[in-house]
Amino acid sequence: MSTEQQCDLVVLTASNGENLKLARRFVEAAARTSASTDLIDLTELDLPLFTPRSKEAGPGASLNALRKRLHAAPRWLICAPEYNGSIPPVLSNAIAWLSVTDDDFRALFNGRPIAIATHSGGGGMEALISMRIQLTHLGAEVIGRQLLSNGSRPAKDDSIEDLVHRLLQRNRLQLG
Repeated sequence: MSTEQQCDLVVLTASNGENLKLARRFVEAAARTSASTDLIDLTELDLPLFTPRSKEAGPGASLNALRKRLHAAPRWLICAPEYNGSIPPVLSNAIAWLSVTDDDFRALFNGRPIAIATHSGGGGMEALISMRIQLTHLGAEVIGRQLLSNGSRPAKDDSIEDLVHRLLQRNRLQLG
């Protein structure tokens, strides 16, 4: 999808493995409802590691494209594995860059409906809790239903479809 065209749903993945496969299943479920989607694989962006020193050089064009794509969708779904009891570094890094390179980065998150999902080798619950805490702190409206899957408990199609359906019913809150 074009970076300038608005879509119904951005599906972000923070891994190029099982969470990318899970993200594609969410895209397919959304397509069955005729919703337009934009799949973003954060591992393809090659954002530099954020540090105060790297901030001076800037993140490059890939972050500007990411920001435009995120602004173009009224709702997001994030698929991320659990890394050491929290969110993966690629997601944390993208959020860090987004938060320091925009005059009003909270406008990107405030009131935006976001669903969260994980396929994790371990439990996965800590990743979901960490995402929920961080996204809520940034002002997002993280929906109550979430999806947790792993090798012994794969995601069910009806759970994926239900989460997509719930998210597509949500509109961005009009604040201030």
